[in-house]
Amino acid sequence: MKSVITLQARPDFVETPYIDNLIKRVLVYIKARYPIHFRGPAGTGKTSLAMHIASRLGRPVVLIHGNADFTPTDLVGGLHGYREKRLLDNYIHSVKKSETATYLNWADGSVTEAVRNGYTMIYDEFTRSKPETNNVLLSVLEEKVLELPSVTKGEKHLRVHPEFTAIFTSNPEEYAGVYKSQDALRDRMITIDLDFFDEETEIAITRTKTGISKENAERIVRVIRGFRETGEYEFAPTIRSSVIIAKVLKTKKVQAVKEESFFQQVCLDVLVSETNRVDLKGGRRAQVNKIILDLIEKYC
Repeated sequence: MKSVITLQARPDFVETPYIDNLIKRVLVYIKARYPIHFRGPAGTGKTSLAMHIASRLGRPVVLIHGNADFTPTDLVGGLHGYREKRLLDNYIHSVKKSETATYLNWADGSVTEAVRNGYTMIYDEFTRSKPETNNVLLSVLEEKVLELPSVTKGEKHLRVHPEFTAIFTSNPEEYAGVYKSQDALRDRMITIDLDFFDEETEIAITRTKTGISKENAERIVRVIRGFRETGEYEFAPTIRSSVIIAKVLKTKKVQAVKEESFFQQVCLDVLVSETNRVDLKGGRRAQVNKIILDLIEKYC
């Protein structure tokens, strides 16, 4: 489960004034030794932002993905495998003495490794792990001490390294597979709610991720944002929808213009399938399709 990586700043990471202001605030919070929690719906760039900030810190990164099957041992560590020690005594030629001792090996978990070495810990979708599993983090974030299991020899408490940094991400509680986080844990973090980006940022991300022209990016983003404002969906369309449409158009070498039937069909395919997870039948589907086509007519 442990994954220690070195992150480099991604050249395609978009920093508009909105993103730049957010990053500057977060870096101050981290300098003051507060854990950061990015909370928001899928597609709002939580993980990308967390990884970009981690790259700015310049420390090795321990990446954890929340999992309902995790136990405290998965995060803190445990006894794994055996180590054997054998002593052969042949001091007296006619007498041979042999002693063998077998020991269980202790292996640090991801949290322990990050705490011990001062790494940056990104705990992605931490609310997909059970709350009782995440309880091990309470003393880490408040008292700056990690309590180790009684099976360890010697150290029972591990002081948090001064350069240890924790960045968490989570989806809203209404998402499937998400547990309600304990108040005591959230109280130890600075939580930043991420919503959809402003128009300038969405256009910049769409252009950077796909290489599509500014004019085409603007048209695509405005159709997506317009559909988002209608509320005619189960899940709001995100920047991912803009990127998908832009990549397909770039591959096909067509423009985001209302006269292009292929563009119209791609918008219908992506927006209906990505944002409505229930079957749309009869008049309802026709209504949603008309809304999308009207937006294309308006913005393209």
